Amino acid sequence: MKIYNTLTKKKEEMITVEPGKVRMYVCGPTVYNLIHIGNARPMIVFDTVRRYMEYKGLEVNFVSNFTDVDDKIIKAAIAEGVEATVISERYIEECKKDMKALNVKPATYHPQATMEIGGMLEMIHTLIEKGHAYAAEDGTVYFRTKSFAEYGKLSHKNLDDLQGGNRSLLVSGEEQKEDPFDFVLWKPKKDGEPYWESEWCNGRPGWHIECSVMSKRYLGDEIDIHAGGEDLVFPHHENEIAQSEAANGKQFARYWMHNAFLNVDNKKMGKSLGNFFTVRDISEKYDLQVLRFFMLQAHYRSPLNFSADLMETAKNGLDRILTAATSLKYLMQNSGAEVLTAQEEELLKEMDTYRVKFEEAMDDDFNTADAISAIFELVKWSNTNTATASSKDFLQKIYDLLKTLTDVCGLIVEKEDEILDARIEDLIAQRQAARKDKNFKRADEIRDELLSQGIVLEDTREGVKWKKA
Repeated sequence: MKIYNTLTKKKEEMITVEPGKVRMYVCGPTVYNLIHIGNARPMIVFDTVRRYMEYKGLEVNFVSNFTDVDDKIIKAAIAEGVEATVISERYIEECKKDMKALNVKPATYHPQATMEIGGMLEMIHTLIEKGHAYAAEDGTVYFRTKSFAEYGKLSHKNLDDLQGGNRSLLVSGEEQKEDPFDFVLWKPKKDGEPYWESEWCNGRPGWHIECSVMSKRYLGDEIDIHAGGEDLVFPHHENEIAQSEAANGKQFARYWMHNAFLNVDNKKMGKSLGNFFTVRDISEKYDLQVLRFFMLQAHYRSPLNFSADLMETAKNGLDRILTAATSLKYLMQNSGAEVLTAQEEELLKEMDTYRVKFEEAMDDDFNTADAISAIFELVKWSNTNTATASSKDFLQKIYDLLKTLTDVCGLIVEKEDEILDARIEDLIAQRQAARKDKNFKRADEIRDELLSQGIVLEDTREGVKWKKA
């Protein structure tokens, strides 16, 4: 299994700290509003990475945090006239609902920044003792960036090159810094803000320190994989490395994984452009399995463009897979033969090539695009080689492989009845529209497709009704 490591800028064989076990940390959202589709990409991508490693027999300790203290949360709380915790707790729950709808597995641990303040104070104290941090007169604590000789090794930047573009490191109170590149570990409270007591001042942590501390607590000083969006490489992940390695004296993470940006209609997503979509917005138009499928059709390191046309294409592609699974179940229920024939045993050897193709794609830096291509090949092969005369054993083995591979991608082929019913109703609506447009060929195709799934249509005075054959 090879991973492209942002740190070394090349693919590397994955060798974990503990054989058979993976320690993985993924930066989670700041919970001040509903998550948007840009937030959804790393959630889906790294959930799929986790699922594949578990499929390969690895034990994955998967940690993903919630940043629940932040300027945006405080601003939203002030606007509503409530405590910051009201905002963060509300949107943690909403985020969990969206993650469930996207079939993103709950993390082994979902730590919250406000619950880990003690560990942050301890790490900051250690950094000061080791000469890597210092407190200013007002109680702000800064990390002494130049004290960490390897600063810039993840982003492949050096401090001299950054001199002209260091705004991303600048925070209020610049005049107190020893150096413009020093960044905040702890900052004094402002009126109306939540705060915690410390030996330096009553205040709250900087953003970067929280992930270093939560990773250390739940995974240890050295972890296998640290992941997130490419926008986090600098300065967030760069600063995490500096803090963690300066405090712990060990390599922080062996492999750094970053997904590329998501654009909308070939433009950067933004409210001012009118192309900003939350996951909840998309759920009003599509089953969120379609969004998940759409995200996985591109390699995670490739930029991805979101559009209505591409979502329709993804919906049609997913429908092909779901139709194949439903057809296999229908054929199993109506098959007379029980035991594999000699010819079917030979065909199953051929079928296994699609599992091999799938694994080869996923072993090569989790190439979900090629992995899904292998699933489509399996679907085409299944449609060609199955019929009512096929044995139940044969059909079951095909179905089991299809379900196994789609499970790795987090795609559900055994859907709950109400979701399946909604899909059938959608096809019926498409058939009615085709008949209205006198497109009888398309109407017949939809009827035959439903019949292949064991769904019989009846025209009644109340409209079209359906039942399972």
